[in-house]
This record gives sequence, structure tokens and C-alpha cells, in this order.
Amino acid sequence: MTEAAVAPGGGLTHGVGFLTDIATISRRAVRSVVREPEYLIPALIIPVFFFVVNTGALESFVEGQAPSGSNVGLDYRAFQLPVAIIFAVTGISRASVLVIDIQSGYLDRMLVTPIRRSTLLFGLMVADIVMALGLALFVVAMGLGFGVWFETGFLGFLVFLLLAIAWSIAYSGIPYTVALRTGNPAAVNSSFLIFFPFAFLTPSFLPRELMSGWLRTVAAWNPVTYLMEAMRAILFEGWDGLMILKGAAAIVGLAIVTFYIAFRSLGRRVATG
Repeated sequence: MTEAAVAPGGGLTHGVGFLTDIATISRRAVRSVVREPEYLIPALIIPVFFFVVNTGALESFVEGQAPSGSNVGLDYRAFQLPVAIIFAVTGISRASVLVIDIQSGYLDRMLVTPIRRSTLLFGLMVADIVMALGLALFVVAMGLGFGVWFETGFLGFLVFLLLAIAWSIAYSGIPYTVALRTGNPAAVNSSFLIFFPFAFLTPSFLPRELMSGWLRTVAAWNPVTYLMEAMRAILFEGWDGLMILKGAAAIVGLAIVTFYIAFRSLGRRVATG
């Protein structure tokens, strides 16, 4: 029987120990982000490129074809800002550091310590939050420079960032799974490609009312669609509670799947060494 189980306040002690373990892992992970800021540069190139190209090529056409009263007809740049945010924060993780730890034997050394196994991933995810926040702030600043503004004000801006960061963490389970199962840096770097079909089978260029055929049907089943529309609602329409709830549900659904496979992969690596 553990000390936490028999000592008064043992549950609290267990909780404090869990947070301490997370802090131990996260400090190292965050320092690695600070030491390697160039890691974030490629993550900014794609969203900035797509934002500039899409608004330059499609702004006049979409604003001219949009249904009467549609907000996209008023500001296509604001319509594209969530797309840029999602591209910036998706796939950002410390999975590459985890691969290095696997190859160097550092992870094996951590596994012989009394540290809680789940905190090995949760601690890395703290650094992921820091990276996602920095990237999201950069892209929002770019949007503000192009004249985009939030209909919901400063509180909407905070919810917008929260959705972006939550999505980033929910998706991070995929690269962590790849890292734990393969220990291969090339495989981890390629894991972002899994996102591309989901990114383009959405109303990323046009609102859903202008889509037709099979693409409109697929977009209706794509969780990225509801994240985009929730973020656009915050920019365009004010507090559309149902739309924001759908976006949050898409994030939670993804997190359930990716966290399950990531922590199951961690358990397998712990069991097999």
C-alpha cells in the first residue's frame, strides 16, 4: 500500500507530486524551445504563405460571389485568418525532442526513476502550449496588420487563442504516437502530412454555402470544419454559442482519440523498453 493511500491528505500529496513531475519535465522542454527558436520559423512560413496568396488571389472573387448578407462578403481576410492559425499550430510538438531522448537512451534513464509515466508526455505538452501560443499570437498580429478585427472584442480574442491552443494540443497526440512507436525523426516530421487532407476538405477557401457535391458532404463530417467555423464566428458574428460549442466538441473528440493512442504507445514503450 502506498504512502499516499494511508497518510492523511495522501490524495493531495499524490496530486502535488504529479504536478511536480510535470514541472520537472516541462522546464527542460520549454528551455529547449527557447534555445531553438529557429524551430518555429518553418511553422510560420506555411500559414503566412497561404494567407497572403489566398487573400491576394481569391479576395475579390469570393467577396463578389458571397451570398447577400454573408460576412465573408465583407472581409475575406478575416475569413482566412482561422485557416492561417490552424496551419500554424497543427503538428507543433516536442515529439522531435522525444525521438532524440529515445535514441540517446535518456528516456530509458527517466523510466527507471520514480517519475510518473504519464507526465513524460504531459510535461512536453506544456512546452507545446508555449509554442502554440507564440505562433498564434504572431499570426493574429499579422491579421491585425491586414485590418482584421474581432467582433467579440478582447474576450473573443482570448477565446480565439484558447481554441487554437486546445486544437494544437489535441493534435499533438499524433506526432507523439509516431515518435513513441517508431523512434524515427523522419517519421515524426512527416506526421504533419496526415493533416493536409483534413485541412483542404473544409471550407478553407469558400464558405460551406458556396460548396457543392461530395466536397460539401465531406466537409460536413470533417472536425476541422467546425473549428474553422467556430473561430470565424468569433471574428464575424459575435457570440454564436452553438457554433463555438461545435468547435469545442471537435477538439475534445480529436483529443480523446489522439491522447488514447499516444498514452497507449507510451505504455507499450515502457513495457517493452
